[in-house]
Amino acid sequence: MRKHSLLLNGHQTSVSLEDAFWDELMTIAKARGQSINKLVTEIDHLRTTNLSSALRVFVLTHLKG
Repeated sequence: MRKHSLLLNGHQTSVSLEDAFWDELMTIAKARGQSINKLVTEIDHLRTTNLSSALRVFVLTHLKG
């Protein structure tokens, strides 16, 4: 697990996430033509849990798709 720095809504933050989830988020962002910051900001606006958990659930949901 590693900390990754992000810019959300103009604020610097970091998230601890396993490399496999981070790599998949990067792949999803690239496929959508988005920056990782934009994708995570979208997920952040919809979340009901902490950000790390929301990112993991997003990736799993996307892969089950």
